[in-house]
Amino acid sequence: MAALMPSPVSVYALGGLGEVGKNTYVIENDKSLILIDAGVRFPEEDLPGVDYVIPDYSYLRNNRGKIKALFITHGHEDHIGGIPFLIQNVFIPVIYAPKLAAALIRHKLKDMRIKEPVKIVEYEENDEYYVDDFHVSFFHVTHSIPDSFGICIDTPHGRIMTTGDFKIDLTPIGPDINLGRIARLGNEGVDLFLSDSTNAEVPGYTPSERAVISAINDIFANAPARLIVSTFSSNISRIQQIVEASVRYNKKVVIVGRSMNNVVNTSRELGYIKIPDANLVDVDDIKKLKPEETVILCTGSQGEPMAALSRIANGDHKTIKIIPGDTVVFSSSPIPGNGQSIDKVVNQLTREGATVLTKSILYNIHSSGHPSQQELKIMLKLVRPRFFMPIHGEYRMLKIHAEIAQELGMAEDHTFVCGNGDSLVLDNHAVKRGITLPADDIYIDGNDINGLSNAVIHDRKILSEDGMVSVLLVLDSKNNKLLAPAKIYTRGFIKWGFSHIIPHAEKRTNEALETLFASGHVTFGEIKNVVRSTVKRYLFTKTGRSPMIIPVIMNKVEGK
Repeated sequence: MAALMPSPVSVYALGGLGEVGKNTYVIENDKSLILIDAGVRFPEEDLPGVDYVIPDYSYLRNNRGKIKALFITHGHEDHIGGIPFLIQNVFIPVIYAPKLAAALIRHKLKDMRIKEPVKIVEYEENDEYYVDDFHVSFFHVTHSIPDSFGICIDTPHGRIMTTGDFKIDLTPIGPDINLGRIARLGNEGVDLFLSDSTNAEVPGYTPSERAVISAINDIFANAPARLIVSTFSSNISRIQQIVEASVRYNKKVVIVGRSMNNVVNTSRELGYIKIPDANLVDVDDIKKLKPEETVILCTGSQGEPMAALSRIANGDHKTIKIIPGDTVVFSSSPIPGNGQSIDKVVNQLTREGATVLTKSILYNIHSSGHPSQQELKIMLKLVRPRFFMPIHGEYRMLKIHAEIAQELGMAEDHTFVCGNGDSLVLDNHAVKRGITLPADDIYIDGNDINGLSNAVIHDRKILSEDGMVSVLLVLDSKNNKLLAPAKIYTRGFIKWGFSHIIPHAEKRTNEALETLFASGHVTFGEIKNVVRSTVKRYLFTKTGRSPMIIPVIMNKVEGK
């Protein structure tokens, strides 16, 4: 009797589609589930108090018995930052990761005091793993961090291939992209292809990382005093270039920022960053250095309020202050949505007397780690997939990437622009749309792994925009009467010119409550509803704003 064919394979994202961040992709059949990456997204300015945004793991919790492994493509936060939250939600039997990513994951778990034992297996390009019906292999890609890989998953129903983050850099800092292996996989046949879309809007080719070297050398040669260079802590290639330039120009490097220190120390231990001990100076010893021999390497290139560069700009850093004549270099491009935050830091640095250099025609001081349109076309030509699902990008990026595939001859109904939770089903080498799974955003505030609800975020936005009004009521609920007139207190709402409206709002509240009490016995809920509606309606009429209204009831207890 012939063996039954294993069930079709579902492919979907819990994060990474319609956004740049929290990349989390799932491949699943009826008995097994593997994940590719587990990232976070850093919050935008409209998410007050939020530290991280992670995927909704509820579907994984409901199917925890099927989870067999997590595979990591590389060590960037938007691919590994969610691991501490993921493993506190579900048991992950094993994490397969490249050497540098594995080291960064271990450091992250230690920092976040994760006590659960986590099995981490380091893989290299020629390794292969069998996870039930899934055969997993790897191919090296070029990115802004060493040890970056694409992943190939062979299933009984066909081959799935994902690039991870990549660019086709023919003169990279570090190992080459393995175009030969990619082409061989394509020749053998790829049924469903998932590819990085972050730069899908950008025509041409992404400049080589080596194109940045001459700009960095020029800056180092001409800086009259201290150099402060800010970049992503995970951009190992850029950090190595800055370190090499520092040694070349006889400068000392001061590492500032917790994440920058962690990544540099880990990368030095593994040999990815090479700098003599004599060229490294502790931040507490910075005053011993001459300005012209000082290079400060720090985080904060995206204008993050708590990052080192923002604290230096605002004068909040305990050791480093801006000195007129400092040259500050932003060696990174703005992540979409961060432009306003970056401008704020640039203006403050300039106000303090620093010369600020950002990416421009004059200073080519950043090269993206993601592929532009010509590289996307080359990758699609090499892989020649039957079906295509663009990943890792905002909706317009995914759409443009799908159109690029169609321009190369792929049928429109063979390209799938999906959102988080939208599944594709691979069945006997054909792909169709499947069901939609829960894939909401979860907002992490502090140490609570359960996250905040959208309702809490909504309340915070109201508080930040319109403030709060508290209405204090002292009443005798048994006899249905107020013991004292209602009193209103405000925070973050009223302006001096509007202070006269508070007594009028109190008067209207008292009148509304008297009318309510006259109707007979009422509940606390009814009292609060009348207070909210009366105060809200009056304040909006007078100010055009809708603050949060919080009734506070103090009730007389019998016998007291």
